Amino acid sequence: MCGIVGYVGGRQAAPILLDGLKRLEYRGYDSAGIAIHNCRHTNLIKAEGKIKVLEEKLGGAYPEGCAGIGHTRWATHGRPSDVNAHPHTDCTGDFMVVHNGIIENYQELKEWLQSKGHVFKSETDTEVIPHMIEHFYDGDLLEALKKTISRLEGSFALGVISRREPGTIAAARKSSPLIAGLGEGENFIASDIPAILQHTRKVYILEDGEMVKITKDSVEVYDFLGTPVAKSVFEVKWDAVAAERGGYPHFMLKEIHEQPRAFKDTMAGRIFPEKGEIRLDDVHLGKDYLQNLKKIFIVACGTAYHAGMVGKYIIEKLTRIPVEVDIASEFRYRNPMIDKDMLVIIISQSGETADTLAALRESRKQGARVLAVTNVVGSSVSREADDIIYTWAGPEIAVASTKAYSTQLIALDMIALYIARILGTMPDEDAKDIIAAMKKLPDQAKTLLESEDRLKAIGQKISGHQDVFYIGRGLDYPLSLEGALKLKEISYIHAEAYAAGELKHGTLALIEEGVPVIAPVTQEHLFEKTLSNIKEVKAREGYVIAIANDGNEEIKKSVDDVIYIPKTHPILSPVLTVIPMQLLAYYAAVARGCDVDKPRNLAKSVTVE
Repeated sequence: MCGIVGYVGGRQAAPILLDGLKRLEYRGYDSAGIAIHNCRHTNLIKAEGKIKVLEEKLGGAYPEGCAGIGHTRWATHGRPSDVNAHPHTDCTGDFMVVHNGIIENYQELKEWLQSKGHVFKSETDTEVIPHMIEHFYDGDLLEALKKTISRLEGSFALGVISRREPGTIAAARKSSPLIAGLGEGENFIASDIPAILQHTRKVYILEDGEMVKITKDSVEVYDFLGTPVAKSVFEVKWDAVAAERGGYPHFMLKEIHEQPRAFKDTMAGRIFPEKGEIRLDDVHLGKDYLQNLKKIFIVACGTAYHAGMVGKYIIEKLTRIPVEVDIASEFRYRNPMIDKDMLVIIISQSGETADTLAALRESRKQGARVLAVTNVVGSSVSREADDIIYTWAGPEIAVASTKAYSTQLIALDMIALYIARILGTMPDEDAKDIIAAMKKLPDQAKTLLESEDRLKAIGQKISGHQDVFYIGRGLDYPLSLEGALKLKEISYIHAEAYAAGELKHGTLALIEEGVPVIAPVTQEHLFEKTLSNIKEVKAREGYVIAIANDGNEEIKKSVDDVIYIPKTHPILSPVLTVIPMQLLAYYAAVARGCDVDKPRNLAKSVTVE
């Protein structure tokens, strides 16, 4: 997944595609490629690395042709390489495809195609698509695309060209952004507006379940059944910088809003509610190994460390295996007792965090098996671990992590369920209930984001304070740590988080009139306990903002403001609870005039100890 651009018109396509891809570089990527078609043949050029590597490969001689597609790839299936870069082709080379998203059933489709004689070159899920179009093609590219997407499970934005139909691009969207740009004697497709903004400000924003066929003189939109769809033209009024952010004022806000899609992608092809199953293709923990497991270590830094603390609660609850969570920068220096009967789970968004990578190497040196959770295919952590779970959150530009963190939580939920199912430490019905609840998380996150205006108002209220406290019990405690970190790193407000029962052991001395205290109360079995701590704060005239499950009317009686989250299974509540915490921090920072995406003194990836 990452950036798509396509062009059909009277100009040379290659410079337009390359320029469009450069305008999508802010999204992050690991390889790039273009396919250019003219009346005689199609040129395919792709390369691992940055676009300048692709340009060096071209040697200054752009292939001629007035139609083409281009792509920058952020690897999901298959390491970054020339072969795995997009576009991908079928056996004949007649069909070329660029794709953002994840095809959940690609393995099943690949085996079916191989049984019919198709030969694959790459490790990607995407490559099944051109082979399927080849299989279904009978003189109509859009019809072949329609038949293909009817068999795809997962998310996709697709662009297809074929030398059998020169001058045409067919494209489709399901759960991954795609637009069609409208020009004079030329038309475009793109995954993001910045790719084509210098050529046109008139676009069709495709909805899920829509296809488009473009030539230089026409743009025709259809639903997945082939019925024509009438579209309204959207005129882009943003400047180029705002367009990179999809119209959002900051990347952080954009990435908060990308979480419903990120949740879907992280779970794609891994959860099966109807069977109560979890499948982790790159994890190979056998029953014999797990039965002899004495302990699990979770090692990470910063936000990932907070995810690990949530993971400890859930893994211990579901598997009954002891879990110890360590800060990576401390792990090696305390001479941890590790051996072959221990599993080390390493969490790193970038896969290059220096302290975390050092902890991984020390763990393997001492004989432990290492399972990595990361967002970056081909990163050092992913290459050196024994087992790997990619979060598939997509590139995260803002320094403060949002979607990378929440997808780490989902990955840890899946690890806990995976181990519990193998060991038989939880009833089948309980597993089915949790997995069914996981399936609902993306839609619940969308619902939660609809309350953004209220969160903005509360964020503005706390922006004038110099101190904010977070309290929680059970799973709400590590969530409080993450909420406090978000607030301090982007708004520069001093924020601290405590297990709610610890207030009376000293911290209560800091509570006075008007001091904001944010209190998640999503763990119903601990509600009365947390409520008593909230009342202690109110007795000192603190300003309490609760985050509670829908339907909890009791909490209103004891706090100043309540933010409700959709009710889910208790062990999944952190995935939703963190969203209002992210938005509160964001709007407090905006109200204070802070540089939200690039907070002072901080970097996105910490690659030094």
